[in-house]
Amino acid sequence: MGKPYIGIPREKIPWFPEVDAEKCIGCGECLETCPNGVFILNEESKTVEVSNPSNCVVLCDKCAGFCKVEAISFPDKEETKRLIRSLLREKDGHERKTGV
Repeated sequence: MGKPYIGIPREKIPWFPEVDAEKCIGCGECLETCPNGVFILNEESKTVEVSNPSNCVVLCDKCAGFCKVEAISFPDKEETKRLIRSLLREKDGHERKTGV
């Protein structure tokens, strides 16, 4: 479980990379780019896999820009922002009602 993002439990925000194993050449650029331990290199298949998705910083997609073969994808950023705004409104409403 990752750290909350602006007060929202991380597991409520589906933001993490997906690696297309058929495109991945195992170059490791994403491993070098991401300081959060999101990826591992599968020694058997020689491809990169997402091992800790909740370690991914919400709305960060830097690793995808470094992938030479475009094997890394993320959810739609604008859709994710809308979800975050909705979750914040829910959170704020709950806090007003409960005083928490």
